[in-house]
Amino acid sequence: MRAHRSSLLAAIVISAAGPGCPAGFNRQGGGSIMDDTAPRILAEWLWPFIGCFTASTWNHVLVLVAGAVLCPGRRTVTAALRVMGLDQTASFAVYHRVLSTARWSARLAARQLLLLLVTAFVPHGPVIVAIDDTIERRWGRKIKMRGIYRDPVRSSHGHFVKVSGLRWLCVMLLAPIPWAGGIWALPFLSVLAPPERAAQSRGQRHKKLTDQARQALLQTARWLPGRPVIAVADSSFSVIELLLDVTAHLSVITRLRLDARLYQPPPPRRPGKRGRVPVKGARLPTLTERLADLATPWQRVTIRGWYGKTERRLDIVSGTAIWHHPGRQVAIRWVLVRDAEGKKPPQGFLCTDTAADPVAILGWFVRRWRVEVTLAEVRRHLGVETQRQWSDLAILRTTPALLGLFSLVTLWADRSRAQRGLLPERARWYAKAEPTFSDALALVRRELWTAPTFAMSRHDPDSAEISAGLLNRLLLVVCQSP
Repeated sequence: MRAHRSSLLAAIVISAAGPGCPAGFNRQGGGSIMDDTAPRILAEWLWPFIGCFTASTWNHVLVLVAGAVLCPGRRTVTAALRVMGLDQTASFAVYHRVLSTARWSARLAARQLLLLLVTAFVPHGPVIVAIDDTIERRWGRKIKMRGIYRDPVRSSHGHFVKVSGLRWLCVMLLAPIPWAGGIWALPFLSVLAPPERAAQSRGQRHKKLTDQARQALLQTARWLPGRPVIAVADSSFSVIELLLDVTAHLSVITRLRLDARLYQPPPPRRPGKRGRVPVKGARLPTLTERLADLATPWQRVTIRGWYGKTERRLDIVSGTAIWHHPGRQVAIRWVLVRDAEGKKPPQGFLCTDTAADPVAILGWFVRRWRVEVTLAEVRRHLGVETQRQWSDLAILRTTPALLGLFSLVTLWADRSRAQRGLLPERARWYAKAEPTFSDALALVRRELWTAPTFAMSRHDPDSAEISAGLLNRLLLVVCQSP
C-alpha cells in the first residue's frame, strides 16, 4: 500500500482513473451537473482533473469541493453538505465514503496540479520549489499515525514545547503572483511522515523524513522534464545522502553548518599510480574560521526580502568545495553571509550547483520563507486542524486536500481577476496595499455564489431572481458562527 503518498488534492481526486467524461456533462458546457447543485463554473475549473475520476464519483467530488470553498469554519463533510443545501439528503453516506473508502489517483492529480501552476505562473526559467515539514495538531487514540513532536511555533531556543499531531512533508511551488506583488508558496504534493512507532506497529520499515523528501523531489523533477528545478529547504534537509541522491536531477539549496568540513577537489591521479583513489583534496577553512579571518574578501550586496525587509545590505563570500563526512562527500558551492548592520547572526548556505551565482542562491532561498505564510493561511482560512476524521484514509486525504485547495483557489482567482478584478479589502484605518489569500478566496466564493444566481435570471442581470433554497444557504453562511 502507498497510503502515505497522499497528494495535496487527495480529497479532490478520490477514485480510480477514468478517462471518459462523466455522464450529464460535456466539455462545451452542456448537460446538467447534480441538478445544478454544484456551480457549472466549478466543473470547468476542475476539468483538467477529470481523468482522475470515475463518472459515479465526479458529481460528489464537485459538491465537496464547492462546499469546502464556500463554508466557513470547520471543513467537514457535514459542513460542506450543509452549505450546499444537501444536509437532509438521503444519500449523505456516499459523500462520506468519498473520503474514507473510495479509490483515487493521487500522483496523477498532484502532477496535473503542478503542471497547471507552472503553466500559469512560471512558464519560463527555472522552477523553484520548497520542501518543508509541518505539524498538524491532532489528538485521539484512533489516529494511528499520530506522534509527539517539537512544536516549532510555540518553542524557542530556551523553551521546549511538545505537541501531539501528524507530521506532513509538503512540496510547494514558489511562484511570483503578479496581482499579489510577491512570491507565494503553492502546495501541490504532500506526504505523511509518521513516527517510527507507527511503522513498527504495522510491521513496516520506517522511512525517515529525508527518505521521503528524496522520493518527493525526484518525483517532482520527473514531472517537469526539460525544466531546471531548484529545491530550497531548511537545515533539516542538509544531509549529504539526500543531496547525493538528487543532485543529478535537480539543484538543492539549504543551510550549511558553520563548522562543516570542507575540502578541495581531489588532485588528478598520476598515470600508473596504484592504490586507493582519493575522494578529497586539501582541507579548507571552515566558515567559522573565515568569519574570524580579517583577510576574507567580503563583497557587499543588496538582497530583496531578507527577513521581511524590502532590501537588506549583506556581506557575502562564496566558493566551491567538497563537503565531506567519513564515507560520504558531495560537491557544493558554499555562501557565507554576514549582516552589514549586525542585527542577524552570520549564516552559511550551500547549493549543489557549483556554477550558480551566489546572489541568485540567496534570492532563491529567501523565497522559502513564504512557506510559513501559506501554512498560516490554510489554518486560518481553510480550516486545517479543525476537521474530525478518524479513519486512516480520511485522515490521509483531508489535510492534503485543504493544502491543495490553497493552490486551486489562487489559480482560480488568477483566472477570474481579468473579468471582475481583484482589489484588496481595505478599511479607513487599514491601508492594504496588495491582495492576499483572503481576497482571492473572496473572489472565488463570489464566482461560485453568483453562478447559480445569474443562471436563473439570464435576461436581466441587474434584477436577478434568487431561489428560496439559495437564499437560505446564503443566510446560513451569514448567521453561522465561524
